[in-house]
Amino acid sequence: GIVAAGLTQYRAYSTDEVMALLQQGNRNRTTEPTRANETSSRSHAVLQVVVEYRVRDAAMNIVHRVGKLSLIDLAGSERALATDQRTLRSLEGANINRSLLALSSCINALVEGKKHIPYRNSKLTQLLKDSLGGTCNTVMIANISPSNLSFGETQNTLHWADRA
Repeated sequence: GIVAAGLTQYRAYSTDEVMALLQQGNRNRTTEPTRANETSSRSHAVLQVVVEYRVRDAAMNIVHRVGKLSLIDLAGSERALATDQRTLRSLEGANINRSLLALSSCINALVEGKKHIPYRNSKLTQLLKDSLGGTCNTVMIANISPSNLSFGETQNTLHWADRA
């Protein structure tokens, strides 16, 4: 499988346990203030819930069904000049932008109907492979700003979401 730093797996038996894991993940998430955003996400967050269902049918055969729900909160891409960060935060920003670029490449390849989809270009795209292709339903919520100062970022986000 995919080896990603900080990736953990838990077995939950109730919705309360899943909600507790979601809250724990949000507490562990790194945020930092920048000139662009007071609580800028410095990492992507991925919560994947796999639900398994087993039941016997009328012929006493075991019917096994599996569904996966992936909730992904992507850290936003930020221009280095807009964030005014020249330290570890700029390195984080570069890594965030690199993974978002890989995701964008996958989305573009899927939209254009290409045979090769470059999922292997990042750990993020490998984790999201099931959510991007195949028989899945995907919903994207884009966070945008009405401010003129954020026009470029808003336009890029809307274009990216439209492609997705």
